[in-house]
Amino acid sequence: MKTGQSGRRYLRVALRSAGLYALTMVAVVILVFTLPRAMPGDPLAALDDPDNSVYVTDPAVRDKVRAYYGLDDPLPEQFQHYVGRLARGDLGYSIARKRPVASLLRAHLPWTLLLMGVAIVLASLLSFVAGVAATWRRGRIGDRSLMTGMTVAQAVPEYAMAAVLLIAFAVVLPIFPLAGARTSFADHGTVAGMLDVAYHLVLPAAALTLSLLGTKFLLVRNTMISALGADYMVLARAKGLPDRLLKYRHAGRNALLPFLTVVGIQAGYAVGGAVFVESVFAYPGMGSLILGAVEARDYPVLEATFLVLALVVLAVNLLLELVYARIDPRVGAE
Repeated sequence: MKTGQSGRRYLRVALRSAGLYALTMVAVVILVFTLPRAMPGDPLAALDDPDNSVYVTDPAVRDKVRAYYGLDDPLPEQFQHYVGRLARGDLGYSIARKRPVASLLRAHLPWTLLLMGVAIVLASLLSFVAGVAATWRRGRIGDRSLMTGMTVAQAVPEYAMAAVLLIAFAVVLPIFPLAGARTSFADHGTVAGMLDVAYHLVLPAAALTLSLLGTKFLLVRNTMISALGADYMVLARAKGLPDRLLKYRHAGRNALLPFLTVVGIQAGYAVGGAVFVESVFAYPGMGSLILGAVEARDYPVLEATFLVLALVVLAVNLLLELVYARIDPRVGAE
């Protein structure tokens, strides 16, 4: 395919993908507004509860507080105000924490992105290399051991994996810290500070990485096994190419495209997994923010956190789709 035709094809795929993801974001905006309001109660329910410490006896005062936050407006009007704020870049004000939601996101989101990014990269690299190695030694003890280990890791929930690692390596063998993302009062602007952050990240990242390994490992292994008998592999062996080239340049490339698809799918799975892992390790990411907001029915925080995490997942999938189109000329060729 000529360079000009390839460029036009890639631009067409990019524009089409961006349009589809833009429509998806519209649906996401509607969902993140609707779902918190589908829960029983509301952010100001405590004001009506005589057994609560913040109970307000005067109904007129309660009505004024509800009107201040716009909770007495009809849902269509609340949605209109919500979309208007989003268009201005305003994520709202936390009802429970009395802080702008944007400041809460700045404090919590980077930790979740760090945890997810490290876990997805490690899981992708390890599962791809392990899948290739297992295929090359299929039927042997190494292949069977990897199959068993990956299947078990895939079956164990993230929070259970996190709890096991916490007990094993922070309680029984106190090698790593019990909780948090860094040591209090440490100098966080130096190399020692960055190493301290990495030290606290080891167990949470290990728990999330292990939960993401199994699916990609099995996919790579099965895809490569089906490719070993292909004509191009027989020809490559006849040419006397070394195993390294056979494994990664020939058979491995055949597994790369479906592998990228699974990586994109698991980005959404990693978001949910990160929330559970963070709760076990008291990691100061979006998990603690979401759990607190759910308990308080803090609509602005729930809307913003779900929206931002959905945006992260969609951005990762869009990026992978564009990479997919770049390495596979069949995409968008029709």
